[in-house]
Amino acid sequence: MSITISNNGTPQFAQATGSTGNGSASTATSAGSASVASPASDQLKLTDSARALQQAARNHDASAIDPQRVEQVRQALASGSYQVNPARIADRMLALEQQISGSGKV
Repeated sequence: MSITISNNGTPQFAQATGSTGNGSASTATSAGSASVASPASDQLKLTDSARALQQAARNHDASAIDPQRVEQVRQALASGSYQVNPARIADRMLALEQQISGSGKV
């Protein structure tokens, strides 16, 4: 991933001389003496994979969570009747590894 940031965006302010008080009236500066870095010089270039992740996040459908299934699992956990299937967990972990690595074999 390649990100180019040419300016960190920190504003550049002229330092006031004179009083060290914390009130704005005690600092003597003219209106034109403070300069702020132009944000137009900042650049950020996203890779294609970063753009794809942003698009996937925008398209994420919150209705993918089944509230009825969540409640069933919650009740099964509370009653102690929830059954763990280690073979199914292992199969899903292997499938996830295949997706991450891009390989077609287990």
